[in-house]
Amino acid sequence: MTTALKEWPLWEIFVRSKQGLEHKHCGSLHAADAAQALEMARDVYTRRQEGVSIWVVESKAITASNPDEKGPLFDPAADKIYRHPTFYEIPEEVGHM
Repeated sequence: MTTALKEWPLWEIFVRSKQGLEHKHCGSLHAADAAQALEMARDVYTRRQEGVSIWVVESKAITASNPDEKGPLFDPAADKIYRHPTFYEIPEEVGHM
């Protein structure tokens, strides 16, 4: 990899397939800007016309939680019983659900 290429920002690439409902992370690449990242992602990750949409996100813009600290982040959801399916009664008219 050339020095100039290493100095370009790193972009995360997400592609939505023809059959898919969501974008899936495909990989990363270095590009000078978002437009170039989009073109490069098209060339690298959708060579067989399998994609219908591409997202490019600069890696430094992503904020992630730490898996080691999942307790404080996810445990409060257990206190919200209205989020559990057992909280609701389904009317018989609804049928199969």
